[in-house]
Amino acid sequence: MKLVNFWRDGDVRLGFMLGEEILEPGLAGSLLGPGEARLIADTVSFIGSGEAGLRLASRLIQQAPATARHALASVRLAPPLRPSTILCTGSNYSDHNQEKANAPTSGKEPEFFIKTSDCVAGPGESIQYDPSLTRKLDCETELAIVMGKPGRHIPRERALEHVFGYTIVNDVTARDRQVRRSNGVTWYDLGRGKAFDTSAPIGPWIVTADEIGDPQALRLQTRINGELRQSSNTSNMIWSCADLIHFFSVNFTLKPGMVIITGTPAGTAWSADEELGGRGQIVEGLVAATRYCLPGDVIECEVESIGVLRSNIVELRI
Repeated sequence: MKLVNFWRDGDVRLGFMLGEEILEPGLAGSLLGPGEARLIADTVSFIGSGEAGLRLASRLIQQAPATARHALASVRLAPPLRPSTILCTGSNYSDHNQEKANAPTSGKEPEFFIKTSDCVAGPGESIQYDPSLTRKLDCETELAIVMGKPGRHIPRERALEHVFGYTIVNDVTARDRQVRRSNGVTWYDLGRGKAFDTSAPIGPWIVTADEIGDPQALRLQTRINGELRQSSNTSNMIWSCADLIHFFSVNFTLKPGMVIITGTPAGTAWSADEELGGRGQIVEGLVAATRYCLPGDVIECEVESIGVLRSNIVELRI
């Protein structure tokens, strides 16, 4: 099942993808039993409803009238959810670590930072290029875990039982804010470098875990202006999705609708930036970056079995 949010009559509505159509469950009318409307009030309510919500969705998909359907091409998609907390890890692919300056803990323990709902942008929305914040804007395709069943101190062997589904996040980064170097030591400022307006495009939809199967067997790619910059597989993660769920659950009770992003492979623009410790790698089949992202660029983040998240870069005018 694929969940979307879309705009209709000035409001964001929950929808279920049916090929090239969207089913709006809120229009199911008499098909909704007592109390069922609250299960589909929004994405987080639906995720939190668990099996009851999934059973309702299955029934509505089979029975909902044509009047509850919209052509996908006729609507504008919104972020499939706007999580209050996006738990982020970096340095989770060895080949990415080989192309950049590393902090002392890079690749030795999960890198831990946070983005908030203020960072979120939807599919097709623009990423802001704000030259007063950064002139080294980089993009990173990442598999995103959407939590379903709540839990704290979740054991690795049970971690995937807590997953509702998966989506894509572009971990947009201000490299000149992130990377600090002095006297041969590199460290990261993961506040200003990672969390800012439009630094977390997400979407285009959420795919439920049953349709993904093994999250450690998904091809991941980034294209910028049609050029293939990143191409890897989630099997190459240092810490798996289960590892990261366990890791973050030590700090937080993971709640329905919380999102964990899982790192990015080689092919970032950072690799071409000697000033910030970039160490360019020649990778067969990839077009090596020669610069950071600029206004007018089109970014396509693709994860197998999920889809493509597209964004364009637009300069912020103040």
